[in-house]
Amino acid sequence: MTTTNIKTKKRFQGVVISDKMDKTVVVSVRRYVAHPKYKKYINKSKNYKAHDETNIYKEGDIVMIEETRPLSKSKNFKVVSRTAMTKKAETSE
Repeated sequence: MTTTNIKTKKRFQGVVISDKMDKTVVVSVRRYVAHPKYKKYINKSKNYKAHDETNIYKEGDIVMIEETRPLSKSKNFKVVSRTAMTKKAETSE
C-alpha cells in the first residue's frame, strides 16, 4: 500500500506595504520569537510578494497569504482573504 505525503501550505497574516505592481502586492509578516540563546523575545519581519489577481488589496490592508506554486522568480504566495481594511481603502470604494 502506498502512502501519500500531503504537504500543508504555509499561511501567514500580514500588512500590505506596497501595491504599485500589477497583480502583485508586497506583504510584511511580523513574528514574535524567542532568541535561541538569550531567550529574549524580539520582533522579526519578512516581506513576501503575493499574487493579487484583481488588484483590490490596497496599502495598509491586513491580509492572509497562502503558499502556492512559483508564479515568478520571487512570487510564491497568493492573497487568500482580507482580514481588515484601512480607512483610506474604505473611503475610496
